[in-house]
Amino acid sequence: MESVDASEYSKTGDKMYDLLNRFIERVGEANVVQVVTDNASNCVLAGKLLETKCPHLYWTPYAAHCLDLMLEDIGKIPKIHNTIKRTVTLNGYIYICPGVVNMLRHFTGERELIRPAVTRFATAFLTLQRIHKHKVNLRKMFTSEEWTKSKWAKELSGKKVYSIVMMPTFWTNIVYILKIFGPLVRVLRLVDGEKIPAMGYIYEAMDRAKEAIAKSFDENEEKYRTIFEIIDKRWES
Repeated sequence: MESVDASEYSKTGDKMYDLLNRFIERVGEANVVQVVTDNASNCVLAGKLLETKCPHLYWTPYAAHCLDLMLEDIGKIPKIHNTIKRTVTLNGYIYICPGVVNMLRHFTGERELIRPAVTRFATAFLTLQRIHKHKVNLRKMFTSEEWTKSKWAKELSGKKVYSIVMMPTFWTNIVYILKIFGPLVRVLRLVDGEKIPAMGYIYEAMDRAKEAIAKSFDENEEKYRTIFEIIDKRWES
């Protein structure tokens, strides 16, 4: 219908409600059955206010944004946060030095470590996936004569990324993250694709994702309880 310049005021829940309600009144309450927004807290409040004012109306959060926030919350768990941070450090160092990039390509057969995706956390998952795939090649590179005799091996930042690659917990934590992120990113791809499935199928896909996560940890609930709490909080909000 039209766009609104909202740059001059704070996007509070009440203000979002006023904006959305203005259009509902223009169209006619009887002609509006659903309002879809992202899952930010101000939009959640606006949606609840609209449902109170118009009992027949359904507010629905945008599924892809909901999933991205879910991944973001999971990414704040210390073990996951620190591993992603180390991955960023490793990637950043490699790709800022052309000589190191050329060395990497020699050991990985011209394969890159970075893979872009629809969201930041999906990109993080794909990059972790690629790094795990090239674990052996990365370790070979950082223990090779080509690296040990290079100027980078003597630099403080070079020593730091070397310690990351040689750190056993770094690799075990990557496996842990992939077990969690993998099924969730598959759901994200589903909801963010051009072919939009029915909402019922999306809920089924999320149930399957949780089953896959549980199975990957041999049903040891202690290992994924916090993850499921985050999933349920975001998915049910």
